[in-house]
Amino acid sequence: MRKKEAILICFSINSEKFESRYERNKFFRCLYGWKQTITKEKKVYVYRRSGLLDEIPHIKIDQSSFIIPASKIKKMIKFLREWEDKVIWRTFKVLLDKNIFEEETWLKKKLS
Repeated sequence: MRKKEAILICFSINSEKFESRYERNKFFRCLYGWKQTITKEKKVYVYRRSGLLDEIPHIKIDQSSFIIPASKIKKMIKFLREWEDKVIWRTFKVLLDKNIFEEETWLKKKLS
């Protein structure tokens, strides 16, 4: 069986370095996405706004750690470097027994 290389990313935020709660929330929204609810004339509209992890197949390990395919690390590092002064992050190479990031498998899990 061929092992698949992936990257475990762990991060921690330094709340004191964020200028406001808005800025801290912006980091999380850019990473994870968010649900927006708008009420207009007694109707409620709900929109799902995507974040970076909506574009990258991943396995969420914990609130601030996830595994992504090694091929997607450049995009993730670019994002994390934008927040470098406020977010501490580390990457670790890991080997997976199977390719759980195959597009079809990942999409099925995401949609269910």
